[in-house]
Amino acid sequence: MLSELSAYVSDPAPGRGALRPARSWLHSDAASLSLNGPWRFRLSPTASVAADFAADDFTDDGWDTLAVPSHWVLRGDGAYGRPIYTNIQYPFPIDPPHVPDENPTGDYRRHFALPDGWPEAERVVLRFDGVESLFKVWVNGAEIGSASGSRLGHEFDVTGAVRPGDNVVAVRVHQWSAASYVEDQDQWWLPGIFRDVTLLARPAEGIEDVWLRTGYAAGHGRIDPEVTADAAAFPVTLRVPELGVERVWATAADVAPLDVAGVEPWSAERPRLYEATVSSAAESIALRVGFRTVEIRGDQFLVNGRRVVFHGVNRHEAHPERGRVFDEQHAREDLARMKRFNVNAIRTSHYPPHPRLLDLADELGFWVVLECDLETHGFDQVDWVGNPSDDPAWRAAYLDRIQRTVERDKNHPSVVIWSLGNEAGTGSNLAAMSAWVHARDAERPVHYEGDHTGEYTDVYSRMYPTVPETERIGTDDASVKLLNCTPAQSARQRGKPFLLCEYAHAMGNGPGAFDQYEALVHQYPRLHGGFVWEWRDHGILATAPDGTPYYAYGGDFGEVVHDGNFVMDGMLLSDDVPTPSLHEYKAVVQPVRFAFDGEKVAITNLRHSADTSDLRFRWRVEHDGVPVDSGELDVPAVSAGESGWVALPRGTVAPDAETWLTIDAVLAADTNWAAKGHVIATTQCDHSVRRPVPRVRPRTDWRPGDGTLALGFAEFAGGSLTRLAGRAMTGPRLELFRAPTDNDEGPGDGVEDSDDSVTGVSAADLWRRHGLDRLTARRVTVEHATDALRTIDKVSAAQSALSVTVETVWSVEDGELELRVEIEPSSGWRTVWPRIGVRFGLPDGTAPVDGAEWFGLGPYESYPDSLRAARTGRFAATVGDLSADYARPQETGHRSQLRHLTLTSGAEQVVRITALPDTQGRRPGFTLSRHTPQQVAVARHPFELPGSTTSHLIIDAAQHGLGSRACGPDVWPEFALRPEARTIRLRITGGQAVT
Repeated sequence: MLSELSAYVSDPAPGRGALRPARSWLHSDAASLSLNGPWRFRLSPTASVAADFAADDFTDDGWDTLAVPSHWVLRGDGAYGRPIYTNIQYPFPIDPPHVPDENPTGDYRRHFALPDGWPEAERVVLRFDGVESLFKVWVNGAEIGSASGSRLGHEFDVTGAVRPGDNVVAVRVHQWSAASYVEDQDQWWLPGIFRDVTLLARPAEGIEDVWLRTGYAAGHGRIDPEVTADAAAFPVTLRVPELGVERVWATAADVAPLDVAGVEPWSAERPRLYEATVSSAAESIALRVGFRTVEIRGDQFLVNGRRVVFHGVNRHEAHPERGRVFDEQHAREDLARMKRFNVNAIRTSHYPPHPRLLDLADELGFWVVLECDLETHGFDQVDWVGNPSDDPAWRAAYLDRIQRTVERDKNHPSVVIWSLGNEAGTGSNLAAMSAWVHARDAERPVHYEGDHTGEYTDVYSRMYPTVPETERIGTDDASVKLLNCTPAQSARQRGKPFLLCEYAHAMGNGPGAFDQYEALVHQYPRLHGGFVWEWRDHGILATAPDGTPYYAYGGDFGEVVHDGNFVMDGMLLSDDVPTPSLHEYKAVVQPVRFAFDGEKVAITNLRHSADTSDLRFRWRVEHDGVPVDSGELDVPAVSAGESGWVALPRGTVAPDAETWLTIDAVLAADTNWAAKGHVIATTQCDHSVRRPVPRVRPRTDWRPGDGTLALGFAEFAGGSLTRLAGRAMTGPRLELFRAPTDNDEGPGDGVEDSDDSVTGVSAADLWRRHGLDRLTARRVTVEHATDALRTIDKVSAAQSALSVTVETVWSVEDGELELRVEIEPSSGWRTVWPRIGVRFGLPDGTAPVDGAEWFGLGPYESYPDSLRAARTGRFAATVGDLSADYARPQETGHRSQLRHLTLTSGAEQVVRITALPDTQGRRPGFTLSRHTPQQVAVARHPFELPGSTTSHLIIDAAQHGLGSRACGPDVWPEFALRPEARTIRLRITGGQAVT
């Protein structure tokens, strides 16, 4: 029995028994019965081959009830185990094809009866759309067959087993199997029947499969049909009513291509679909046809003859409560949100999604790279020894996976590229997959990133290249070799379209440099954009010991082997809240570009195929963020790829305030993904009259003092601020630390340290090593003048000879309180700094600081390499809303280029601050939080942050960039913050009631 079990779960064969060939997922009017709903369920800690539970007279009264579809490990009480998250590593020993004996196995049972009117069927088929990982099926005690391929559809012929009246279907699901070795995608391991289960009545004269290939050119469409049916099913009729098409094929030999005039093309921007049916006397299949031609011409990827730029995301199926269980309403809103944020493409990482998702992609409009259910990344840990991708024993499994991927989804116009899988090394099995796809579908190209030398794929693809490397790929410089390529292979890859299949790792706060990659796409036509990793966080809703809900990540369920919060790497938080990075992405890839020249603006349409007739261009003029005028530009429709010049409105320029012109391109009418007035693109132009910055008044009358005095409404003791405008306030204290972002924690490959050769050390490690999170100050000097106070502090880190000299001058200037802080590092610092700023503490007292109003960049947070989503204006937010609620607390909330800031407590202004630019015109930024960076840095989850009775205001002269270092390039040198002297100047006034 043990050897039989071991042979079964360790068999790499894709399926056994009455498993039917792959075919399209079709909308048919033939009878069907959903078997979704409550099933009886039990879980065993080890696998078994015993089938006693499958007998139709077996008593399952003692079993629990589990919903299908679902994952048993997401049952809220944890009765059936817990989820496991790994990225690269397998959660079991690498011993292919064997898996541990400790193999959680779920037994499912349910009764069903054929409904009244169930027809006499030639064949009855039991369809499973997704089961993780290996499963076997019985009907009325008869063993039907088994299959693996968790995110693939499987159909079993159960004709001889189904009977009138009561029926019993039993399914045994093993969490681990040989298939687990080729399903090592970066995701939670979530076993169970997690997609639909359906019983299908296949009529005797039914249509087994349909493929309506389409093409488009110059207003004419082409349909190249393929109909799979028995001879008795004919005649078969194709109808496309809107186009007046009705074609009757008397026999299979009559099925032939047809041309259709007066067709509108399908594209991701204008997803024009036509309702079609393919019918026999016994069955009618409904399809939605989109006419488009996909081709590669030289190094260009074209749809309908025009170059495509992918502004895409990698999308896993993930929900904080349902896991990978599909919910159509949630998926529709998810895709509509993508459209609202200018996402036009999806890579289905790293498996086919629920088939209905592709119906939505056809309807809403996306370019889709459809990826096979394949990844063997864990073999990277053993230098790819034993990798199934080059093992003939796994050939059938690899081919079965790509066949089920292509056959299921071949009718979707949104699918423009087939992808063999992800991070599975390379080898003959992948080449065989590619050969099969090319033979089956000659139009759509084949993608696989791991084919670095281009042996068997049609597009060149890389993940996480640096900006310089991406530029080298875009150029024609034959002297520069590409990754792992000979000169000849480099030339071959440069002759293909290039895709960034993964870039800009969106983990936590970040990434930076979206705009640098986007600029290269417009400079080098070979570069066709790419797919951000990734769309959303995969947090699982859990409850903290104190009852607080939170989003759990790797290790939170007691996993022995896990990869921490690496699963929280999306531009959308687990609760569907967009992160600042998603707003940044929207701004960088906006499909309309503006260029100002005097009294005119050039409007360039960067779209693939749509003109700008669906947009309106609204403008407004603001003085110091206050609107003073607005209107709409008269913009004739600009065709895709073209530009047009438009006269700017004559706005009033304020002599004593900043004057900004803002133009928004908005939707002119409601769409199925956004309402009228939704902003597609934004630009600003500064028309301000430059005003001189007040000079620093020289002082020579300094004298020693004890630092205890009052200046205007500020009170000091020992040279330190104690009260401001009648309330307790402390500071300014030098702050060089920020709670490390996930990118800050990413391992580096050259951050300077004392030996000039540090590799694999994160910037955050260096900050902690240099003690930036635990600075201590020694007051060197306290001096007074008539209306001023000066202190000089030497700030050092523990166990370090490095220091920073901080000169702080408080004075009364033009009747206002001014603070000037001069920050001067000693020599010897050999690492970047996270920030250069000063921190103030504002204890709650009777009125806690709960919000801020500011004039500067907003409304979203901004950092040196992530500024495109921010605009200059006047904004307001609560303290809580100033920060993004990342699953692992980290630096967040910085607003750049501050002019004015007012801290509020309810309806009262606590303090008003005017930020003056330094001698180089640089303006500071600010962060307002209920926690210090040090408190944030030690918390693994938001609920671990301590209660606070103080608000903390940090005014930053500078911040380090964000980069993409968690899984990609470090901060670009231009945005890296090296230790340097900086000045912060603030004018401060007391508060008053907010009007």
